[in-house]
Amino acid sequence: MTYNLLTVDPVSPETMAVALAGCLGVAVGDVETADPDGDPDLRNWEAPVSCEYRAVRGEVAWSLDIYAQEHVADQPLESDLAAGFAKAAMTTVLFPAEEAPPSAYWVVTPEGLLTRARLELSDDEPPLYEVTAVEAPVPRLPRAIVTRFAEIVREQRPDTPVAWAFAASVEKVRQAAAGLARLSLDDRTGSPVWYVKNNLVVWERVITQMECGWAPSGWYPADLYRERLEARDELAGIGARLPGDVTELLGRALEPLDRRFAAATEEDPSGSLRRELTGVCAEQVAGGWWWRRRPNPTPWEKA
Repeated sequence: MTYNLLTVDPVSPETMAVALAGCLGVAVGDVETADPDGDPDLRNWEAPVSCEYRAVRGEVAWSLDIYAQEHVADQPLESDLAAGFAKAAMTTVLFPAEEAPPSAYWVVTPEGLLTRARLELSDDEPPLYEVTAVEAPVPRLPRAIVTRFAEIVREQRPDTPVAWAFAASVEKVRQAAAGLARLSLDDRTGSPVWYVKNNLVVWERVITQMECGWAPSGWYPADLYRERLEARDELAGIGARLPGDVTELLGRALEPLDRRFAAATEEDPSGSLRRELTGVCAEQVAGGWWWRRRPNPTPWEKA
């Protein structure tokens, strides 16, 4: 198992070894700490746990590359290792998040505070590490702006079994079709079938996240929610551009999703949601019933 940690404070190799031994359930003597640029002949390449440490510049002091061999019994998640290391070494620790942006990190303090962080590297050589933003105040990072990370919410992709099943059904229809009928089922980028598949995915995602209390971030950007409603608009208007059997499949997919959406929202007869999201009154524009329902509480207003 490999772990990648960054420490805000300088940590001695001895402290690293003690902290990692406690986190991974091994003896201190089973942890090798080493400078990767040091003499390789002095390394213990058979050590159960190895930690290569490298000094970095900026608001981060050390970069740690940790490897626990397969026979090490305790192999915690990176988040758990980071929390344990932060407490044992009395330093604030950063570790990479799963989302795509390279700046996406988590930060955990010795007291156990866990929050998201945006870590940016300069173009210098070697680069300068700067934590530009966090989602909750971190004492050791006083210059970081406290804000929400909309780009992280955009990257979250919960499973979409209904959309997957629809895509599989369309593929069966396409395989059975021939000639011009087959061409009408083309799902290359920009085709009607492509738009249906993508819009169905994002519609199912917002419903799933709503049902889960907007997990894992606990909030949802207003502009992204508007885009999801617009995706539902697209699904409502694209039927005329699809073969009849695909339109029927789409209706079957939308029926349970729409029921779930209705169950997770409440009526908004005054059209306040549309005004809030678009600046346009509901009476001034036609729209599907989904525009006249709203989540409660509103996820972009949550603390």
